[in-house]
Amino acid sequence: MNELVYLKNDEAVCDSLHVAEKFGKRHDKLIAEIRRMYGELIGKRGVQNGGAKFFFESTYENRGKRYPMFLMTRDGFSLLVMGFTGKEALEWKLQYIRAFNQMENFIREKSTQMWIETRKAGKLTRKAETDTIQKLVEYAKGQGSSHAEMLYMTYSRLANKMAGINKRDEATVMQLNNLSLMENIILHEVDLGIMQGKPYKEIYKDCRKRLEAVKDLAYLEAV
Repeated sequence: MNELVYLKNDEAVCDSLHVAEKFGKRHDKLIAEIRRMYGELIGKRGVQNGGAKFFFESTYENRGKRYPMFLMTRDGFSLLVMGFTGKEALEWKLQYIRAFNQMENFIREKSTQMWIETRKAGKLTRKAETDTIQKLVEYAKGQGSSHAEMLYMTYSRLANKMAGINKRDEATVMQLNNLSLMENIILHEVDLGIMQGKPYKEIYKDCRKRLEAVKDLAYLEAV
């Protein structure tokens, strides 16, 4: 949904790497501060209900190597940035608060029957789209494409982008409905393009043009 806050084991979290970047802090010093706070929380409240409620040790990859970082809940984030001051720090605090609110609202929505049924229906649409792209792959190979298998990823990214989502399991009901609409348009345009004998690259351009027009309708979330 956004790069600031995301889902981890069905809980809204952010990470120390992005917090350091946004607030202009050195990541190693931020980790040291988190470790200090983590230790104090454990000492005061016990391991089970102490630091583990606020911070979780993790890692990230950079140039083939893994480095330490921390994930943190809303409470952990609030404790960490409490002393950060300045106009930019305030703006980032507000952005993180909005991001946590958005993700927590989504977590509640995800447990509803409407979300479950919408996601289930979306998988059927996705299957139909995948079958159609399979036809396009063979069609593109017949036109001399040496990278036709990449069309699955190309069209998947296109649909996701136009629907305004990154991960389907982190999409709202509205976004899932938008995605199904986009995928149905792709189905139609690809089948029509193949039937008309268009070059496979032209079919992609037609799909993108149609999706751009639909995306701009008022009821679709901006990408």
